[in-house]
Amino acid sequence: MKTIIITDIFGRTAALERLTAEISEDALILDPYDSEFMNFKNEEAAYAYFSENVGLGSYADKLKQVLLEQQGGVLLIGFSVGASAIWNISGDESITVVKKAICYYGSQIRSNVVCNPRFPIELVFPSMERHFSVDELIHQLSGKQNVSIRQVSYLHGFMNKLSLNYDFQGYGEEIMYLNSTQRRD
Repeated sequence: MKTIIITDIFGRTAALERLTAEISEDALILDPYDSEFMNFKNEEAAYAYFSENVGLGSYADKLKQVLLEQQGGVLLIGFSVGASAIWNISGDESITVVKKAICYYGSQIRSNVVCNPRFPIELVFPSMERHFSVDELIHQLSGKQNVSIRQVSYLHGFMNKLSLNYDFQGYGEEIMYLNSTQRRD
């Protein structure tokens, strides 16, 4: 099964390439900036650039196009806005190659709770978010077909070494989990 990593607003970084190498030898990285290393100074700069130049809708469209070109089974792993892009295309009938998706801290999922995924999707939520109630969002999504939910004790960005919320222990636990998931699937 092919693995596609869908990045957060930082896009392709050396840290993300190391993460990818830890979980797959031949994963494809999809980022909002056409594989250009943006080298943002901080999260605020990355967010501003993404919001002004890309946007979630365009990123989701880009993901859909990549998936329509794939053959065979695909595992999607998304982070933050990448997770939200996965969620936003998950109900699209034309996407048939995705066997499973794992979505880390996709905070914009809260703007599209009516979505009904057509493939198994695991949502990994942080312990809390500044702008909304994670518990309320989990409640809204619980019981949806094809949706499983985990809440971890880490904060949004814990898997990104460039994030202020990066957590060494959480990162290690999830790398082990992702490796075991790929062996099972």
